[in-house]
Amino acid sequence: MLRHIASVGGLTLVSRILGFVRDVLTAALLGAGPVADAFFVAFRLPNHFRALFAEGAFNSAFVPQFSGLLVREGRLAAQRFAEQVLAFALPVQVALLVGALAGMPWLLHVLAPGFTDDPGKFALAVEFTRITFPYLLFITLVSLLGGALNSLNRFAAAAAAPILLNLCFIAALLGLTPLLPTAGHALAWGVFAAGIAQFLYLAWEARRAGLSLALGLPRMTPGVRRFLLVLGPAVLGAGLTQISLFVDTLIATFLPTGAVSYLYYADRLNQLPLGVIGVAVGTVLLPQLSRQLGAGDGAAASDSQNRALEYVLVLTLPAVIAFLVVAGPILDALFRRGAFTAADAAATADVLRAYAVGLPAFVLIKCLIPGFFARSDTATPVKIAGVAVAVNVALKVALMAPLGPVGLALATSAAAWVNCGLLAFILWRRRHFVPDRRLKRKLPRMLVAAAGMAAALFAANAWLASLAGGRSGLAGDLSALAALGLLVLAGAAAYGLLAFATGLFRLSEVKGLMRRRA
Repeated sequence: MLRHIASVGGLTLVSRILGFVRDVLTAALLGAGPVADAFFVAFRLPNHFRALFAEGAFNSAFVPQFSGLLVREGRLAAQRFAEQVLAFALPVQVALLVGALAGMPWLLHVLAPGFTDDPGKFALAVEFTRITFPYLLFITLVSLLGGALNSLNRFAAAAAAPILLNLCFIAALLGLTPLLPTAGHALAWGVFAAGIAQFLYLAWEARRAGLSLALGLPRMTPGVRRFLLVLGPAVLGAGLTQISLFVDTLIATFLPTGAVSYLYYADRLNQLPLGVIGVAVGTVLLPQLSRQLGAGDGAAASDSQNRALEYVLVLTLPAVIAFLVVAGPILDALFRRGAFTAADAAATADVLRAYAVGLPAFVLIKCLIPGFFARSDTATPVKIAGVAVAVNVALKVALMAPLGPVGLALATSAAAWVNCGLLAFILWRRRHFVPDRRLKRKLPRMLVAAAGMAAALFAANAWLASLAGGRSGLAGDLSALAALGLLVLAGAAAYGLLAFATGLFRLSEVKGLMRRRA
């Protein structure tokens, strides 16, 4: 499990580093103005639909059934099932794409009504979204191929695919910006190219794994019928989550120019630990639980769930502390240059702190939901998501006026804790998740190490601030990055030393892990 998590997390980290390079270039070329707001809305819309029809809902229905067929009936039966699902998914996505392209202005009137007061920004959003929306078709195919490869324990291919997205973004920004009206146009075409590149790469990897899917006519087989029955509640649950994100985007369009961009840049940093840790563990955990439960090994499934929660908390808490204590220096060092001003960095830092409050809940959700999906229960998470969305929307409406984009981020964090708490409680009540002695022993040690790291970061940041002078030019950028590097080292050293001092990490465990890795 750790080997697969390290593989997925490592490749995700490479993707996020490239994503950071992409965001630095985007911030420098677009800043937080109307073109940036228009592009971020255009990029969010296909991503909302992707989460609705592709990755989240699709995998929750597809992976457990595909993995179960692998265990019970063998690879050929699982491949037949994948081909049958493909025959249904492709026509649906083509119809959605055609409808969205034809009705794009009306779609944006509903999803970004705040842009209608600025005809120039609205026209750009329509143009950009028409370019980016075909990404959804290709990424749905990527989700199917990636889910099948993950079920075959070939996690690296699907984890590496997002690297291509960031490479396409960077290439588009550097190569197409001089040739097109704005950098936003270049980014939109980068999204389009990335969808094609990811699909071709996953198709090639699937062929290498001996998984060449043939496209046939849609047929309502028992396997497809069961898939659709499980998919229905999953789509509804994903829809509720996307409603919450839609509301985020919709409300942000009514806030002053820059709010959408502040939310985007803060969320990108918040997504780093969520992707490298939470998504990596969830990606590995779902097929593993599905195989263990399919084989009737409940004890192994319980141990996998406990270890997953332990790993994500140990690795996520340092990120939470860093975002809360030194959000300002992080944003200042990483993004403050070009069109992205000091005021933009300060505003984004406030939003990042609000997101960080909910970061532990976000990653825990990624570990708890597979406990339902592996048992083909997609209905319960839907009901819980409905409660969380109601809380989220209500808080957004209440906090929008007094707190602006910070209020939107705080509402998202509060709703995540509601979602996480209800998921954990129901799994515990059903005895599908019972915290074991090891997890109970390590939780207080994690909190002690995190508190010590917070104190070390606060002291180090105060000391560095007393030494800092004015910032200008390349020398100022380099000094800010150097100061951030010192903060990273101070925080990591404090957390690591306290982890060993409290017994959170034991030298024997680390040596054993290294021997197993070797």
